Amino acid sequence: MRMGGQNVLHMNEGNGDLSYARNSIIQNKVISVASEVAKEAILGLYCTTLPEYLNIADLGCSSGPNAVQQIQEIMDFVDEKRRQLRRSSPEFHCFLNDLPGNDFNTVFNGLPGFYEKLKAEKGADFGPCFIAGVPGSFYARLFPKSCLHFVVSSSSLHWLSQVPVDLHSETNVHLNKGKLYISKTSPPRVLRSYLEQFQLDFSMFLMLRSQEIIIGGRMVLTLMGRKSADPSSEECCFQWDLLANALMDMVHEGLIEEEKVDSLNAPCYCPSPEELMHLIEMEGSFTVNRLETIEVEFNASDDNDDDRRGQQAAKTMRAAMEPMLSEHFGSGVIMDDLFYRYGQHFQEYFTHKKEPKLTNLLISMVKKG
Repeated sequence: MRMGGQNVLHMNEGNGDLSYARNSIIQNKVISVASEVAKEAILGLYCTTLPEYLNIADLGCSSGPNAVQQIQEIMDFVDEKRRQLRRSSPEFHCFLNDLPGNDFNTVFNGLPGFYEKLKAEKGADFGPCFIAGVPGSFYARLFPKSCLHFVVSSSSLHWLSQVPVDLHSETNVHLNKGKLYISKTSPPRVLRSYLEQFQLDFSMFLMLRSQEIIIGGRMVLTLMGRKSADPSSEECCFQWDLLANALMDMVHEGLIEEEKVDSLNAPCYCPSPEELMHLIEMEGSFTVNRLETIEVEFNASDDNDDDRRGQQAAKTMRAAMEPMLSEHFGSGVIMDDLFYRYGQHFQEYFTHKKEPKLTNLLISMVKKG
């Protein structure tokens, strides 16, 4: 079984202790760091065209407080500028997209309060604002032709449409034994397969968005990546290596089968800036205004207690990975055991490397004429 079918590629639901809503501080930091670039992009569009309405899409919105944060910030930027220009407010048509398995119910339950807050803060001359959910893969068409003004996607595009297909030998032997993602022990064929899958997926994403975005429309993306030319560099692989170590501990204790670990491969890829730029230039629909790397501290909690950092980091990763892992191994006690061990490996890692950082790539693009 391969990890990451669309039915299980979603975050933990609800608002409980293990939910994505309660464990997405790192993703929130990425959104905050990218905020100024998003502001530059949306105001570049707004001040050029002064539209009567703005169609805005957040692709890979997930659930919890981050789901509407970028939409809120974009509306704030435009509202501030239109007041300076003494213009009437445009209408905001906002689309929240994720896979059908996403916890849209939690998102929708929070919208009445969101609308009330907008009304109280912005006044009667703001908007109106309309928010809709759009379930579906962003590796397929989601919107009518030439309808979107602005697209954002945060911490999502490193997820692939599927696990790379060429991860077995001619005799059906698993090539990435004991690992879940690219690592220093992965053979060249594994690295090549991951890169090829990302190239297919990201090129498809660009082509589809080029059909949906108006000429001059903007797109701001953040995704996990790397600065190094080496796809097995520690900066983008250490989380997966630590999880693999936790799983192999359980294999050695006879708690899970080794073949179950060997057959598990993560459907993600962390590209370099050079790889991204090459794909954007090859697809040809967008001009890149900015492409830069940003680093976010791997501090998954506002709690600064060093003794709890490892378990909090494991809880954050659990919010994103548990549905996929449960599908592969089966749910139940194994998840509690696995993520406790994962937290111990994180704690040991933090002890030797006090301030690990996560590298993200930030891209701002304009649709060509």
